[in-house]
Amino acid sequence: MTNPLKKLAELGQSVWYDYIRRDLYQGGELRRLIEEDGLSGMTSNPTIFQKAITETDLYDGSIRTLSGRGVSGAALFEALEVEDVRAAADVFRPVFDRTKGDDGFVSIEVNPALSHDTEGTVAEARRLWRACDRPNVMVKIPGTTEGVPAIRAALAEGININITLLFSVARHREVMEAYLSALESRVAAGQPVDRIRSVASFFVSRVDTLVDKKLDALAGSGPEERRKQARALRGKVAIANARLAYEAFEQTFGADRFRALAAKGARRQRPLWASTSTKDPAYAPLYYVEALVAPDSVDTMPPDTYARYAKEGQPKVRIHDDLEGARESFRALAALGIDASQVAADLEKDGEQKFVASFEQVVKAVEEKTKVVA
Repeated sequence: MTNPLKKLAELGQSVWYDYIRRDLYQGGELRRLIEEDGLSGMTSNPTIFQKAITETDLYDGSIRTLSGRGVSGAALFEALEVEDVRAAADVFRPVFDRTKGDDGFVSIEVNPALSHDTEGTVAEARRLWRACDRPNVMVKIPGTTEGVPAIRAALAEGININITLLFSVARHREVMEAYLSALESRVAAGQPVDRIRSVASFFVSRVDTLVDKKLDALAGSGPEERRKQARALRGKVAIANARLAYEAFEQTFGADRFRALAAKGARRQRPLWASTSTKDPAYAPLYYVEALVAPDSVDTMPPDTYARYAKEGQPKVRIHDDLEGARESFRALAALGIDASQVAADLEKDGEQKFVASFEQVVKAVEEKTKVVA
């Protein structure tokens, strides 16, 4: 029987691991996942690093060495994550080479406190890119209003970018526009575009988490017909949102504007499904993963979801299923008085706050660990 994870690759969807820890690449586990499951990339964030640093002694030696050189706080954390990302990227390098630069990426995140600082974000992206010094690294930049011009500027410099915190089709179109205009500026300057890669990380389950809460409130009181409509929409909006985002992706990269860039060697900016683990026990554990199987896309899975898919996955392209139903979901949402654009804005703000809190927590964890190991 074909490994379901490998079947996803046959269908055109790459699977990345939403997890990083030093023993993964120091031992043979990461290579095993690549060889046996076809794992083709990895994403990281401060929360993942915090768990790795605080719950193991894997980082103690590096912390002791770096702190002995006077490195501390945020700079010490950055040194640790750069070390991990560089090493993991080296393990994925054969994947990168085999796919001619289309896969095998490891992502590292800019300080989320800079999410509303365009110039600061560009400077940080540039610095992290140089520090990692690997062609198969992507720098993660939040797709905020101020982040979009930073994304364009970094791509125009030739930096691979993973755009994170996308919750709306409108913002997704903005980051695709940033990608296209960045490539066009490089072409106009006589610079190559064939080596630049980017993904647009579209968050999924968090949408239902917020919308379902609003629907539950409506389903609890008021006219029966309205309550019925609210109950019927539960668990449908996140998948509908992602499917419409994929439709926008196909429209954008199927148009003449991109064809002109493709003739110069440009590749599509793939959508990446993030937050695909199920948060509500009312939904099947692979609810979002199965619904969003799509060619020329990426799904980044946390270890539990990844392991479950390897055993229980039913790979089939479903991204185009019931697109009219997806549009109807948003019409029904509006009829109930729920503003989808406000939902996206609230989710973006909440995501920013959580990212900032995670960054502060991991820096604090590193400082505490420094006291212990020193």
